[in-house]
Amino acid sequence: MVKTFSQSVGEAMAEVPVISPTEAQQRIQQESRTLVIDPRDAADIPATGIIPGAMNISYGSLTYKADNELPPDYREPELEDRSRPIITTCETGELGALAGKLLNDMGFSNVSILEGGTQAWKDAGFPTD
Repeated sequence: MVKTFSQSVGEAMAEVPVISPTEAQQRIQQESRTLVIDPRDAADIPATGIIPGAMNISYGSLTYKADNELPPDYREPELEDRSRPIITTCETGELGALAGKLLNDMGFSNVSILEGGTQAWKDAGFPTD
C-alpha cells in the first residue's frame, strides 16, 4: 500500500501525544531534563530559528543517533535514556511529527509532538534562537 507524507504525518499525530506551545514551554520550565529535538536539516533552521536549548538532529541522522545498539560513535548520548521527556518540532510540525513517531517506535516512552512546530511557538510569543 502506498502511503503519502500527509498520511504518515496523520498517523504519527494519532499515535504520539500532541501538545500546544504553551504546554511545551511549561514542560521545558518544569522538567529540566526535557529535550527538544528539531529534525530539520541544519540549513533550514535560520528561516524560523530554533527553540532555545533545542538540539538539531536531522531526521536522517535521528534514525541511528537514537539507536542504542549501534557503536557509541554513532549514537547521541542525550538519547541514551528512553524515558527522558522529549518534544519534537520543526518549522510547522510535520517533520517533527514523523520524528516523534520514529522515537516512539524505537521505544522512547515519553515523547510529545509540538503542534504547529516552531512557527506556532513563535506565534504564541515564545523566543527562538
